Amino acid sequence: MRHVRYAVASSLDGFIAGPNGEFDWIPSDPEVDSAQDFSRYDTLLIGRRTFDIMRAHGQPTFPGKKNYIFSRTLTRADIPKSSILSTTPEQTVAELRSAPDNGKDIWLFGGGELFRTLLAAHLVDDIELTIIPVLLGVGIPLLPGAHRLALKRTEHKLYNNGMLSLTYSIIS
Repeated sequence: MRHVRYAVASSLDGFIAGPNGEFDWIPSDPEVDSAQDFSRYDTLLIGRRTFDIMRAHGQPTFPGKKNYIFSRTLTRADIPKSSILSTTPEQTVAELRSAPDNGKDIWLFGGGELFRTLLAAHLVDDIELTIIPVLLGVGIPLLPGAHRLALKRTEHKLYNNGMLSLTYSIIS
């Protein structure tokens, strides 16, 4: 079975983006091997709000990866031809997880609402959270209104700039 990983950056006060979707507070750090991290995935799960932010920044999808955009309001004409549009995240992700394991994971790229939906359906295996040492005060929460879950820490790394990466497996 393929693994779904929610890999995300969060401010210390629990926001994954500013109130208008801004992410300029996430530093680029040479200690973080983004290319190596990105190579672990061949499939990305993208919520509609995250897709809108990506599109506004000129990169609506990730080339060379399967991009699944989840929306009840977008149409096929709204998304790049290489992407797949789905209105049924639970069904689509269950099918992706049960596909033969090709050695690559599935990245739940964004955002909080899609994470909550898939978490409630028990379709997220790991949470990879990088805490950025900044307080935003307001913004898009890491996890809007979720239910209680037990987690087991499987990895951690402290960066010189104060960022802290934590990886948890979901155990209940």
